[in-house]
Amino acid sequence: MEKGKEHPLVKLMTESIGVFSRMGFEVSTAPELEDEWHNFDALNVPKDHPARDMQDTFYIKGKPGFVLRTHATNSTARSLKKLAEEGKSEGAFISVGKVFRNEATDATHEMQFFQIDGCMVGPKVSLANLKAVLLEFYKQVLGEDVLVEFRPSFFPFTEPSVEIHTKFKGKWLEMMGGGMIHPDVLKNAGLDPEKVQGFAFGGGLDRVAMVKWQIPDVRYFYQGDIRINQF
Repeated sequence: MEKGKEHPLVKLMTESIGVFSRMGFEVSTAPELEDEWHNFDALNVPKDHPARDMQDTFYIKGKPGFVLRTHATNSTARSLKKLAEEGKSEGAFISVGKVFRNEATDATHEMQFFQIDGCMVGPKVSLANLKAVLLEFYKQVLGEDVLVEFRPSFFPFTEPSVEIHTKFKGKWLEMMGGGMIHPDVLKNAGLDPEKVQGFAFGGGLDRVAMVKWQIPDVRYFYQGDIRINQF
């Protein structure tokens, strides 16, 4: 009898956690059913932000104040809060898990997907550290010859912010967003932004898998076709 195989996303999840663990990141977790504070408010996403509208977020009937998390960055909010409660000001955390968004699907978007999210804080953490960490990650996972671009962007929980793109089938594909953690996010976690600074990043693990194995459509990962397990 032919033995079963791990799903490519499970294999990539294990590999990615291994890469970041070797760089000193601690694995963290956070719930998929999350309260609005950790999913939005703690991350400097105000009540009137478009991401909090019904078309992007799955709200839970009969459970007001809770959502299916729209990003794994709720793990960053919880990790930073725990760090502050323990009286610490230095740390690095990595989390990989499923997230949910109420949006139309296409070759690079799904309603549910896996996101890899991380952060590092300390007295002298800089944007250069973010670039070095992510370049090392992509080189180890996608190969030494991977092409990576960092472009200016905007996210409510980082300032300055960047988008990270890699080359895929001759075009640039957005892989992650990140930047220096916004001072308000540090304050919400109980940290002093005058003494502590850090970076955060988050993006779809599925897109990393698309580039790694040259898979043209992200939806293939969720259609139950066992041919995907050849990778």
